[in-house]
Amino acid sequence: MTPTRPLAPAAAVGACLALALTAAAPASAAAPDAELRINELQVIGTHNAYHRELPEAEKAAQVTVDPGAPAGLYYSHAAIPDQLGAQDVRNLELDVLPDPEGGLYAEPLVRRLAGAGPLTDPAWREPGTKVLHVVDTDYGTTCVTLVACLTQVRTWSAANPDHVPISVMLEFKQSEDRFEALGGVQSPPWDAAALDALDAEIRSVFGEDDLVTPDDVRRDGETLEESVLEHGWPALEDSRGDVLFFMDNDADTPVSAAYLEASPVLEGRVLFTNSLPGRPDAAFVKRNDPLGENLAQIQELVDDGYYVRTRSDLPLSTVTTGDTRLRDAALASGAQIVSTDFPAVGMAARYDSDFVAQLPGGGPARCNPVLLPAGCEDDTLEE
Repeated sequence: MTPTRPLAPAAAVGACLALALTAAAPASAAAPDAELRINELQVIGTHNAYHRELPEAEKAAQVTVDPGAPAGLYYSHAAIPDQLGAQDVRNLELDVLPDPEGGLYAEPLVRRLAGAGPLTDPAWREPGTKVLHVVDTDYGTTCVTLVACLTQVRTWSAANPDHVPISVMLEFKQSEDRFEALGGVQSPPWDAAALDALDAEIRSVFGEDDLVTPDDVRRDGETLEESVLEHGWPALEDSRGDVLFFMDNDADTPVSAAYLEASPVLEGRVLFTNSLPGRPDAAFVKRNDPLGENLAQIQELVDDGYYVRTRSDLPLSTVTTGDTRLRDAALASGAQIVSTDFPAVGMAARYDSDFVAQLPGGGPARCNPVLLPAGCEDDTLEE
């Protein structure tokens, strides 16, 4: 299939769900040989995988500074190694902010208002990319620096070298004007220097043999999109124990343009950008909403050969209403990454809910329900 053809109209949701769960998809995206490819799997990912809610003593200040947000911020994830091990998570989503001099985010506005003083972890004073949700108002994190977060991934991976690839999705954030006006800090821009520094930080943790990068996928003389759609993604057996990185920010954002400036096909880069079909960098596509017409569109993108991320829940409306339609559609869509805030039983119990987003039958990965790769068996993907 050509990369620029329009998406087909969607069928009714119920019919699409039944089709994805019970019938084989067209074979257009099948690998040229019988080798199982990394895009022929589906895994669960954690949205804001680092996130910890603020201490009770600071929540009143958080409500004062950001009145509309706090209810949706009251959730916490396990440490990254526990997500990878006990919770079978294989995609981690991290929010990143530049801090080239160090110490920029060490005295959050909410702590000052609560009389709590500066943050005491010395990592906040170190130069380098920081991992947190919202500058000055929601800083809780299980790993302060990007290097620390990734080192946890590397350590777990080294102890479990046969895992299916772990993907890490990075959302490039900056401080917000409304909090700056209240006395918060102003973060530096994600310019070329900051993006080069981030790539270097990733490479300081993972060697070339530990990564799947755009250069590993793109063929000579072809765009990244042409390579993915014509030749497919790397084989699973060649990618066990590896990590690949995706950009969460949309294709039309300044950070995406800055990351692509040096090469429109991501030559030499670490991340796959969140792109649009028809662009030379298009290999990964984010489609957050799998409901309605979007379901068939995601299924077609997956069938064409793109790597897709979608969401199974929206905090906190999904758990408070008990509505599982988003989760069920996400799983049926064939999106390789199904993102959730609730990957483990019991996480939603504080809201009087039993909601959880896991693969049918459990486990860290399953054969893609849209691509239905020949000879693939869920229980052999990780042994």
